[in-house]
Amino acid sequence: MAASDVDFRDVFNSMDTDGSGTLNTQELQKALMGVGLSAESCKEIIAEADKDKDDDISLAEFINALSRASKATGSKELKELAKKQKAKLAQVKGKSGALHTYSHEEVSAFAEHLNHTLGDDPDLAYLLPIDASAGSMDLFEKASDGVLLAKFVNMIEENTIDCRVLNYPKKGGKLSVFQVNENLNLAINSCKGIGVRVVAVGAGDITESKKNPTLALGLLWQMVKMHLLSGINLKAHPELIRLLHEGEELSALLALSPEQILLRWMNYHLEQAGHPKRIHNFSGDVKDSEAYTVVMNRIKPNHCDTSALDIPKNKRMKRAQKVLANAENMGVKPFVKAKDIATGNQKLNLAFTADLFNHAPGLDPLEEKELKDMIGMMDDDVGDMREERAFRLWANTLGIPNFYINNLFSDLSDGVALLKMMDAIEPGTVKWRKVAKKPKRVFEKNDNNDYAVVLGGGKPFKFSLIGIGGADITRGNKKLILAIVWQLFRHHAVKFIANLNSSDGKQGKPPTNKEILAQCNEWVEGVGGKRVKSFKDKNISSGRWCIDLVKALDPEVVNEELVTPGNSDDDKMLNARYAISLARAQGCTIFCLPEDIVEVKHKLLLTFAAAVMKVKLSPKKAYQSA
Repeated sequence: MAASDVDFRDVFNSMDTDGSGTLNTQELQKALMGVGLSAESCKEIIAEADKDKDDDISLAEFINALSRASKATGSKELKELAKKQKAKLAQVKGKSGALHTYSHEEVSAFAEHLNHTLGDDPDLAYLLPIDASAGSMDLFEKASDGVLLAKFVNMIEENTIDCRVLNYPKKGGKLSVFQVNENLNLAINSCKGIGVRVVAVGAGDITESKKNPTLALGLLWQMVKMHLLSGINLKAHPELIRLLHEGEELSALLALSPEQILLRWMNYHLEQAGHPKRIHNFSGDVKDSEAYTVVMNRIKPNHCDTSALDIPKNKRMKRAQKVLANAENMGVKPFVKAKDIATGNQKLNLAFTADLFNHAPGLDPLEEKELKDMIGMMDDDVGDMREERAFRLWANTLGIPNFYINNLFSDLSDGVALLKMMDAIEPGTVKWRKVAKKPKRVFEKNDNNDYAVVLGGGKPFKFSLIGIGGADITRGNKKLILAIVWQLFRHHAVKFIANLNSSDGKQGKPPTNKEILAQCNEWVEGVGGKRVKSFKDKNISSGRWCIDLVKALDPEVVNEELVTPGNSDDDKMLNARYAISLARAQGCTIFCLPEDIVEVKHKLLLTFAAAVMKVKLSPKKAYQSA
């Protein structure tokens, strides 16, 4: 009998590690080959699942392909795949009756990580420690009021949240629904603001997470992942330049995601150790513990032995136990278990590898001349460009399946990501038959980008793209890429305002910058604030105008005792941080930084105003929903 569709749904959910709702063909191939299917069988199943060849495999396509293969062949391997994945997962029944799956191992691991990371915070004494025992749901209970999540956001990126905005329960009491929703909106919108991938998660999904933990667990994974990976970059570790391949330029390394850097880091140490093994993933390639053992021994030979390699390969648990013992000898406090390594849990193995790197990269420090050259090259690093940062973070919140921008300039170079953004903002605009979906040659990338420029200049976008050609995007021209992406960002922001302003429910006329400013000034004056002349007005730098704009959403949310006159630089920063956290707590998705307010970056201030305007005009403000 073939495995059921429910079984295959479980398989799909466990393989969809980023929560995007789709798999790519590489993920599927690894899973199929991991249970012993031949390369030919894998090829046939993938061809059936990805008939449109877009490299995005939906749940329906996945179930259809595996069901057909199972019925046609009675494949024992496919039944084993379903059986193995199902054994890893717990199940809960949602309101609709559908089964949702989640991993007890991941719940336990994330609880351990939060205990270790936040255990010394006196504000969290009423929540910690979290019970991390197998099967415990304590993590979801402790996260449900938003305080724990908000505090963890600040561990990922310091000072993201102004904790003065948080609602804390009084001794022996509980927070109201309104206060909980404020905390959760603040945490979720702050996650979006620092680049955590947030997929269809709202405050209600966290408060109800004990009934259906999947969405909350998905958000927690993205937060844990970013916490562990945020320091894996060239700015924090210039010695990563050692990972450059012969003839490779620094730009190639800058374009890699932290996950890709970690894979390269592992393989670098394997090569330096003279070992033939190379890894391509954090699941099947590491579950025998061989790569871990060799790499850790090379980095810390006096603390990490190779005795795990003396244990037969089929004794994966015993090998993994040796690896964890070595990690503790290195000073790492692993929150993963031996079973997580031995079963090839991709998320937890990625987390463990990041933990190893953060404690001991094992790369030779740069010599003085190398460091000087590196500083010169890093002056051109786009990571510190605030517009690039804001536009990249915004793009990653568009909910596009199988999509994540690590570097705005390199990741848009082939045109595919740019066209996906356009199609997400104005569905149906892109005719995908005209697009080279996996362009390898320069002329294919140029054609894609030429098409994006043509679309941008026509309806419904009507962008000003004079002097911009497809080849400019392919080459990574920063100024011109920022110009087109800024116009996409603005179009997306004002489109919602136009819809909200329309009385007949149809697309209204998008407001101009002057109209947005005039409306915001009216609201600011309505709460006793002072208007500004433009988004370039230096009076904005005090942070007071932004606070008053948020105050227009609800005067009760602003504690005037916390607002400074904004005369000194320090006071201005305090006000700016307060304004951003207040806005996020009221349901606004804000991508600008406090520095953007203090320095009066007019483009990013426009996005702040548009975000507040969207919430203000909404029939039911986001923060009011239970």
